[in-house]
Amino acid sequence: MLIAAAEDIGTVLREARRNVFLLGVAQALLGVVGPISFAVGGVAGHQLLGDDKSLATAPLTAYNVGMALGVILVAILSRSVGRRFAFMVGAMIAVIGGLIAAAALFRESFWAFAAGLAILGSSNGFTQKLRFAAADASPSFYKAKAISWILGGGIVSAVLGPQIVIFAGDYFAPVWFAGAFVALMPVCLVALAFFLPLRLPKATATSAVHADLPARSLREIVSGQRFSTGMICGISSYALMTFMMTGAPVAMVVGCGFSSDLATLGIQWHVLAMFAPSFATGSLISRFGAERVVACGLLLLMGCAAVAHLGLALWNFWGALVLLGLGWNFGFIGATAIVAQSYRPQEADKVQGFHDIVLFSTVAGSSFASGKVLAVYGWDMLNAVIWPVAGFCLLLLFLLMRAGKRAAA
Repeated sequence: MLIAAAEDIGTVLREARRNVFLLGVAQALLGVVGPISFAVGGVAGHQLLGDDKSLATAPLTAYNVGMALGVILVAILSRSVGRRFAFMVGAMIAVIGGLIAAAALFRESFWAFAAGLAILGSSNGFTQKLRFAAADASPSFYKAKAISWILGGGIVSAVLGPQIVIFAGDYFAPVWFAGAFVALMPVCLVALAFFLPLRLPKATATSAVHADLPARSLREIVSGQRFSTGMICGISSYALMTFMMTGAPVAMVVGCGFSSDLATLGIQWHVLAMFAPSFATGSLISRFGAERVVACGLLLLMGCAAVAHLGLALWNFWGALVLLGLGWNFGFIGATAIVAQSYRPQEADKVQGFHDIVLFSTVAGSSFASGKVLAVYGWDMLNAVIWPVAGFCLLLLFLLMRAGKRAAA
């Protein structure tokens, strides 16, 4: 019987690893949407605007609003037609968004450009679901590693996305950046092919551990200390990252006179830092616990604020962006692992949908606020916001860890 059980676990693990590979490659390719949008969105928006430059980051706000809407759409499609087909639809949405964004730049239409980025953002809402799909299709002991390996695909995105901007962005000069959005379309079509051989379990499938337990109400789950702490820390890590990353290219190019290529390379180093540690983050979570990894991420975000506050040299911007990416990686992956441990398989869709809607709605607000704060108060105020938010999250983590020790006693 023990041998049979071991063989069953081995089969499940092999299937999980196969799905993680396919989803990881798709994540790597579809992930170029984010770096391209963030490297170009604020600067292109600044060029397309008239005298009022405070709306320069509005296209990136539209991108994040689109992500929130994409999260809703992928949840609906996943339940009606399955996750595999839903992910294929998301890839096609990215192609359409790239086409609209490029056409808007040719027509010099600011709001059409914002609409194109909103559509690209909605495709990224689908991409964000890949990490949960990998976790839900994995045994419990492999979930954290599955999440980290999926997000590890972002290393390819971190290199490929900015290089597309640098090498293809001026292809249609003097229509700057249009080439980048044209070039991302075939990349997204290639990603679509990796969804075809996926074999994912139904989202409503239950495990043997929880099969005899009823699904709890969303209110009951959300009010739990573990879920609420994980969600608040994850949202804070993501929102702070977006707040800083959205404003950084504008501050570098418009505020300090650096070239757009240097700003794009800064985003490349940032995105590399976001995803490069992912191959080790799952192991760190397994060894030290998700709470400690999230705390480390929050301390790195504070380090980002400190480096950014020291000056306006190129190393300050690049160093802050690297620390920002590292802090996001530990903070967000760790928080996602905490959230994934707080619900049962039959509760997955409603919990993940609620989590991501709140997440990307908050992120959309942070990207919009970034442009306003940068225009009115300057770069120093952007990085000053990190301190109180990260400090509050550290307090919540301390309380969660203390509650865990009391329960174990």
